[in-house]
Amino acid sequence: MLESQQTPNPADLNKLLSRCREATHTPKQWVLAFERSVWHLSIFEQATGNLAGFVRATSDHGLNANLWDLVAQPGELQEQLLAVLVDQAIDTLCRTLPGCSISVLAPAITLKTLKAQGFIIDPDGIRAMTYRLR
Repeated sequence: MLESQQTPNPADLNKLLSRCREATHTPKQWVLAFERSVWHLSIFEQATGNLAGFVRATSDHGLNANLWDLVAQPGELQEQLLAVLVDQAIDTLCRTLPGCSISVLAPAITLKTLKAQGFIIDPDGIRAMTYRLR
């Protein structure tokens, strides 16, 4: 079940990130992340209610939008879950922030899905850099 209104529990989100071998964050960091996001999408398993996928977006409300924490539960449905999240994220951004360029900070497992959606790795030689705040 795709959900955009219910904010996932930070512990559940960290559990999903950990299963995907991604960095986890403190509850305080998640509160700030959600406050600074324009929206987020979650996929919950219907049978169990467990968090199975997640992505959130930030934007300057002008030219740029960024997708963060793109993850999906490892397993045979992982690629399909990622495809749903990316497709819905692009659709939402096109409706709410038309004309923005979209960048994604995502694990290597998502590259196939992102390329299928038209994303280009390092377009025109642009290289992104990150700085992890403590």
